[in-house]
Amino acid sequence: MASRDIRYNYVIGDVQGCFEALKALLKKIQFDADQDFIWFAGDLVARGENSLGALRFVKKLVDHGVAATVLGNHDLTLLACARGLKELKDKDRTADIIDAIDSDDLIDWLRKRPLCLFPHPQIVLTHAGIPNIWSAAEAAELAKEVEAVLGHDDFSVMDSFLADMYGQQPDLWSDDLQDNARLRCITNYLTRMRLTDATGKMEFSFKDSLDEPMPQGYKPWFEFESKATQTHQLIFGHWAALQGKTINAKIQNVDGGCVWGHQLLAYRLEDQAMFKVDNPVMSFK
Repeated sequence: MASRDIRYNYVIGDVQGCFEALKALLKKIQFDADQDFIWFAGDLVARGENSLGALRFVKKLVDHGVAATVLGNHDLTLLACARGLKELKDKDRTADIIDAIDSDDLIDWLRKRPLCLFPHPQIVLTHAGIPNIWSAAEAAELAKEVEAVLGHDDFSVMDSFLADMYGQQPDLWSDDLQDNARLRCITNYLTRMRLTDATGKMEFSFKDSLDEPMPQGYKPWFEFESKATQTHQLIFGHWAALQGKTINAKIQNVDGGCVWGHQLLAYRLEDQAMFKVDNPVMSFK
């Protein structure tokens, strides 16, 4: 928890640049910066109508000590594009961030965000979840390895990883993994994972709802017996098709698919209440 006295803690799902929806959601929950705290589940930017405005706003909240955020896969993509290591796609709608007068400050701030947070000693937040083979403590320690590289004082250290970050291999964790392969695997688990097999091997093509047929041998990562849920509740975003589904008492999704014309969600930790607002901007597709 934050150090000051907190009335309510809210976890907000993937904003993806949907700034008007974010403002509407904060109004709905009657967010009070003097009493409340916001935990963002990552993917602050990408395909919504105003990624620059959303990023500036969240940064301001974090800098004032009333919010925190984990990194999502779209946030990492922005870092790679800003560093000239990946081609910027028009559909991501983040060019204005890279061109902004405060771009350097925004990118430097973003790269120093964590991949794993604990809103409560028994609650863990990552963008995509935690594989069944890791405990919450293991996930947090492995996340620190990536965070140390992304936030390194020497930008060339970060660039070396970002240039090699994309890829689906290795798709299975091993303690013996080293260098960028190790970092890539950790990053994929925490920011891209949806399906795995029982051993924790990832499958990257599936993005649909739980009702759709899945590749043989694979299931949603949260359907396997989990080391992390033995000690913690897991909260994650990333999977828009889940629409903020409560998987079970220990696993909660908060991605309402706002950027796809659905809803932005805020999950209140104190009583498990879910608050929703429709996306008021429909011209993002």
